[in-house]
Amino acid sequence: MRALRTAASGMAAQQTNVEVISNNIANMNTVGYKRQRAEFQDLLYHNVERMGATSSSAGTVVPTGIQIGAGVKTGSVYRITEQGTPTQTGNRFDLAIEGKGYFQITLPSGETAFTRAGNLSLNGQGQVVTDDGYLLNPQISIPQDAVDVSISRTGEVQVITQGATEPQVVGTIQIATFFNEAGLEAVGDNLLLETAASGPATVGTPGDPGFGELLQGYTEASNVDAVAEISALIIAQRAYEMNSKVISTADEMMSVSAQVKS
Repeated sequence: MRALRTAASGMAAQQTNVEVISNNIANMNTVGYKRQRAEFQDLLYHNVERMGATSSSAGTVVPTGIQIGAGVKTGSVYRITEQGTPTQTGNRFDLAIEGKGYFQITLPSGETAFTRAGNLSLNGQGQVVTDDGYLLNPQISIPQDAVDVSISRTGEVQVITQGATEPQVVGTIQIATFFNEAGLEAVGDNLLLETAASGPATVGTPGDPGFGELLQGYTEASNVDAVAEISALIIAQRAYEMNSKVISTADEMMSVSAQVKS
């Protein structure tokens, strides 16, 4: 019976949906995390009677026909890149991007990754790094005798050293934008990689047209809405249960059919 396979595809799709929702909920407090949404597509149809086919010698045509669907599949898991709420931390090296853009991170392999997570700090050489010790790109180094660090909304990093009265510029933070941000590949550790789907990175200075600005002492919170995720979870659970009920009903119908034939 076709209903068994159709309902099974529905259960598999809702299982994927629940997995996506659970990942969103698990990352509610992950800095810079962007929630995801599963999107589905219907499968091929079996044409029992094709619409538009001739139904008589008089030239009449079938108005709607008979098509039986084969179920559903996961079409994509889409990343929603809307802005998260800036959260004040008090750490002078924490940065949030207000608007479009990604920080550039140099991986140990030399490859450039991208992130919205601006919870940065210094390593033993005074270089600005991520939680995993990966260098910010372009590289910013803070002098050992610096007593104060200021990062402007346009990314200019200024320090005041011991005995100095005027600040000195030690570098400028640049950010990258993409034509299709949802096409970036997530590789964990709050990092994303450029792909053919995202398009090449466009690098610029914060505050330039099309680029966001920086907020020093803030990080961007996850954009996960707990209430919306719980509601979506309940809907997915109900859909899973209904598909399970279809399988039970189809099985009972097949049992009745088998008894009639015997």
